Amino acid sequence: MTTGAPTPTYPVRPRRSRLRTFLPLGIAAWLVLEIWLLTVVADATSGLVVFLLLLAGLVLGSVVVKRAGRRAFQALNEALQRGGTPESGGGNGLMMLGGLLIMLPGLVSDALGLVLLIPPVQKALSRYAERTVDRKLRAATPGSFGDAFQQARIHRPDGKIVPGEVVRDEPGDEPQGPVPPLTR
Repeated sequence: MTTGAPTPTYPVRPRRSRLRTFLPLGIAAWLVLEIWLLTVVADATSGLVVFLLLLAGLVLGSVVVKRAGRRAFQALNEALQRGGTPESGGGNGLMMLGGLLIMLPGLVSDALGLVLLIPPVQKALSRYAERTVDRKLRAATPGSFGDAFQQARIHRPDGKIVPGEVVRDEPGDEPQGPVPPLTR
């Protein structure tokens, strides 16, 4: 029996991104590789050597993270004293990521962390990340989160970017009543 009512159409589920599909598999493979390498090193030397390697990685990583954090704080303090904002991170973020990778137990993560401590690698990765973010922001469709971020930036003539919102009051506009106080 037909009632003449259209059959309901259910919204099509968005397709899963490749990152969401393969990230868990990649993490699992990385963990298996780390454990396998640690057992190979333990078989070749001893468990004490593996323990000392892991302990040295923890200590070195914490020193690197502390140093990068101190450098970032000093750069921020100097910029605030000049009356501006820091121009770039100076590789502090990548240095912190390298320190965190060194702190993780495993030889592959230690190697990746040490590679991130090399200044030319930091510069190349930061340029790549900056270009990628700029490209994504320029390609943002109207109404998306990236578009909102792009609209919230105000470019000053001296090249600085000031976050804010523009509110225009027309000359004929009069307040309609008391303005409620701003609340959080």
